[in-house]
Amino acid sequence: MVARAEIKSRPATRVQSVVQALDLTKWIDGRPILRNINLDIPAGRFVVILGANGAGKSTLLKVLATLTRPTSGELRLFGRPASAGAARLRARIGIISHQSMLYRELSARDNLVFFGRLYGIERPRERAKRLLEMVGLADRADDPVKTFSRGMMQRAAIARALVHEPDLLLADEPFAGLDAPAVKALEELLSRLHGKGKTIILTHHDVDHSLRMAEQAVVLRAGQVVVDRWARQLDAATAIREMTAA
Repeated sequence: MVARAEIKSRPATRVQSVVQALDLTKWIDGRPILRNINLDIPAGRFVVILGANGAGKSTLLKVLATLTRPTSGELRLFGRPASAGAARLRARIGIISHQSMLYRELSARDNLVFFGRLYGIERPRERAKRLLEMVGLADRADDPVKTFSRGMMQRAAIARALVHEPDLLLADEPFAGLDAPAVKALEELLSRLHGKGKTIILTHHDVDHSLRMAEQAVVLRAGQVVVDRWARQLDAATAIREMTAA
């Protein structure tokens, strides 16, 4: 087993932690899904969570998104306990899940305007226009999203997740089902967001791709963190071995 290498904030300056998890545990139907998870993720970090099916990746993202509460342990988001004022904290989080959360009969523009108004964004139509340009969908802004390809739908879902300008973006398998051009487009979009200082945490089944994209790699096995290190210090073969070790 690989010796765990803890990720620490860069020593030059003190960077606020966006996510701090201390001994997080989550039980579902009498079974432990997450066990004693400890994480410290500073602002602006790009993190990938790796693990075999059933390792607890999606559950961990739901806990970090405050969509479900941990059974025990402590979670702090942006320096505040997640158990206090979860709604206010959630306003700083964008979520991309297996479902697009878009209304299929509405156009991309109308979807973004709707969510913008839901979040109380000023000038939601202007915000929608900028986001659609950013994700490369300006020429399809008025088409119903039900006519979109899988890759276009995923880009529209990212625009929806960014409509309220969140500081933290959580993405659960955002590359699933995409063809090669769509993967490249989405990777470039995430890279641009990271360059703008967004904190990104995503799950991904492609280990090689994950390690090329991210700064920090966290490997889960049976609900536990078994590796937490700089992505550049971890090779794919080692990551897979840690994911699947008995």
